[in-house]
Amino acid sequence: MGRSKETFGKKDVRNKKLKKRKDKEKSKLERKEQGKSSFDDMIAWVDENGQLCSERPAFDNKEEIKIEDIEISIPKGGSRKNDFVNRGIIKNFEQSKGFGFIQSSNQPDSYFFHVNDCIQEVKPGDKVEYDIEKSPKGMKAVNVKLAV
Repeated sequence: MGRSKETFGKKDVRNKKLKKRKDKEKSKLERKEQGKSSFDDMIAWVDENGQLCSERPAFDNKEEIKIEDIEISIPKGGSRKNDFVNRGIIKNFEQSKGFGFIQSSNQPDSYFFHVNDCIQEVKPGDKVEYDIEKSPKGMKAVNVKLAV
C-alpha cells in the first residue's frame, strides 16, 4: 500500500535501478562461467630490446654483468663547469645609482646588474662576461667582468 502514492518519475527511477542491478549480476555470472580473468588480457611483456609483446619472452641468451663493474658515483674529474660563457655589452649604466643593463650578444635579452655584482669596474660600451642568476624580480647578471 505504500507504493500507491508513488509518482511515475519515482517508479521509473526505481525500475531503472533494478534493471541496472540485474544487468550487472548477469555480466558477473557470464565472466564467472568463462573462467577467464580480464587481468590476463591486460598483461604485456617487454623483451630485451624494449618492445612490447603478448607472450613471455625467453631470456636464454642473458648477458652476465659483474656487480663490481657497475659504478654508482660521480665521474672522476670533479664537477663539470658550464663551458658556455655569457657575453654582452653594457648598454646603459648609471654610476650615481649603481646599476645598469647588459645587452646579451647571443640572445635578444638584456639583464639587470648592480655594482655589487661586478668583479671589475665597468662603464657603458664595455664588452663583459657574466653569469645569470634568478632574483625576486627576474633574471640578473652577476660576476660581471671585462671580456678578455
